[in-house]
Amino acid sequence: MPYLLIQTNRTVAETERDALLKAASRTVAEALGKPERYVMVALQDTTPMLFAGEDSPLAYLELKSIGLPESRTAELSQILCDFIASRLDVPTDRVYIEFADAPRAFWGWNGGTF
Repeated sequence: MPYLLIQTNRTVAETERDALLKAASRTVAEALGKPERYVMVALQDTTPMLFAGEDSPLAYLELKSIGLPESRTAELSQILCDFIASRLDVPTDRVYIEFADAPRAFWGWNGGTF
């Protein structure tokens, strides 16, 4: 049920993509206390992007999950920004994150909803 989208203007080498996605999946599962078997992660690298009028390294993330607590978004922001900084060498002040709490009835899976 958690979904993390990572968009960046950085190019991730094909040999590093799998490791990045697996590490992101583990990070999200641990941070949210959810089973990793439900975590989905997507990477869109080499995306033409600007932030503050500059194309230096940047990233935009979307984290969606059922029951995403508003009270933890600052903590989750720190975890995800640190992850992106360490894995993609993007400064934390050049990362935006959109958090979304998805109602169970609006999250489909396996022919039904949660």
